Amino acid sequence: MAFNPNTTQTVLENIHIQPEILADAFTSRGEIIDPFVAAFTAAPVSRVVFIGSGTSYNVSNLALSLFNRIVKVDATAPYPTEFANYGVGLNPAEADPSSVLCVAISQSGTSISTCDALAVARQKGFRTLVLTCDPDSRAASLADTVVPLLAGDEQTGPETRGYTASVLSVYLWAHATAAATGALTPAEADAAIAEAGDIVDRFQEVIEESEAWYDRNRPGLLHAGRINILGLGIDYGTMLEGTLKVAEMLRVPVIGNLVEEHMHGPTYALRPDHGNLIVGSDEAEFDRIITIRNALREHAPATHVITCHDFEGADERDIVFSVKAGPFLAPLLYTVPFQFLAAKGGKDVHINTNHNPVPIHFGHLEG
Repeated sequence: MAFNPNTTQTVLENIHIQPEILADAFTSRGEIIDPFVAAFTAAPVSRVVFIGSGTSYNVSNLALSLFNRIVKVDATAPYPTEFANYGVGLNPAEADPSSVLCVAISQSGTSISTCDALAVARQKGFRTLVLTCDPDSRAASLADTVVPLLAGDEQTGPETRGYTASVLSVYLWAHATAAATGALTPAEADAAIAEAGDIVDRFQEVIEESEAWYDRNRPGLLHAGRINILGLGIDYGTMLEGTLKVAEMLRVPVIGNLVEEHMHGPTYALRPDHGNLIVGSDEAEFDRIITIRNALREHAPATHVITCHDFEGADERDIVFSVKAGPFLAPLLYTVPFQFLAAKGGKDVHINTNHNPVPIHFGHLEG
C-alpha cells in the first residue's frame, strides 16, 4: 500500500503473486465496478479526466483510451500538475462543471501532485473519484467517491501488482460503464468481463512465459548500451510503464517512444548493442510493427516483440503469449516481461531494487 524502506518484501515476490492478486480482485469485482458506475451515471458526463503520477499516470493513459473507444466519452489524462496549474485536459468552453468527472488513481493515496489536482477539481465544482488502496488517505478525503484498489499491501517502491490491479480495474470500469450508458449491449459487456476472468485464470502462464523470455534473452538485454521501448495505440501506456520500470530498477539508459515516432530521428543514434522492445498491439499497425522489427534487427540484433498475436518469423527473441487477449485486455499481459527485465535484471546485476539511491522525498506525503 505504501513504500516501506525496511520491508523484507521484494519486487519479484510481488510479480509472482499477481495471479492471486488479480484472481481475488476479479472475484470481488463488484466492489470495483458498482461505486464507479453509480458515480458516472449519477449525472450527465461530458468529460472524464484521469489523474495520476508515475505508474498511476501510465494507467491513466490506458484508461483514457478505453473510455474514448469503449464508453464513447471524451477522456483525457493530463499530468496532475499540468491539470492543476494550467487547466490541461479541460475544455475551456465547458459550461457545467458538474459534468466533468475527475478520476484520480493513487495506490497509496499520498501522491502530492494527485492530491493537489483533486483539491483543484473540487474547487472548480467537478465531481471527483479516487481509486486507492487506502480509504483513509489524503486522496480519499478529497474525493466524492472512493473505489478500493484491490492490490493488497505492496510495500516496495517500484509498483508491479498495483499496476496490473489498476489496469484490471479500469478495464472493468469501461465495460460496465459502457453497458450502463448504452455504448455496449449488456451481452457485449458481459462477454468482455468474462474474457478478463478467463485471462486472470491463466495469468500464471503469463508469469511463467514472461520469466522464461527474460531468462533466454538475459545476456543481450543486460549488456545493452541502451534500451528503447516502443508502443502504440492503447499500449502507449504500456510503453510508459515499461520505461518507468526499467529506469527504476535496472537503472540503465532507457528511451520510451511511439513506434512510428521512433523512426523520425532516434534511429540515428541506434547502435548494435542497443536493445529494442516493441509492444505488439494487435491493432491497425501490427504489420508495420513487424516490418520495423525486421529492419531494426539488421542493425541491433537484440530487437524483441511482445505480443499475443501469432506472426510469421517469430523466434526466441520475441514473446508470443500462449494466452490470447483482445487489444483492450492485452495491456494486462504486456507489462509483465518489463517487470521481469527490471526486477530480475536488477537482481542479476546486484542492484537492490528496494533501495532508493537518491532519497529525495518530494513525490508523496510523509507520515
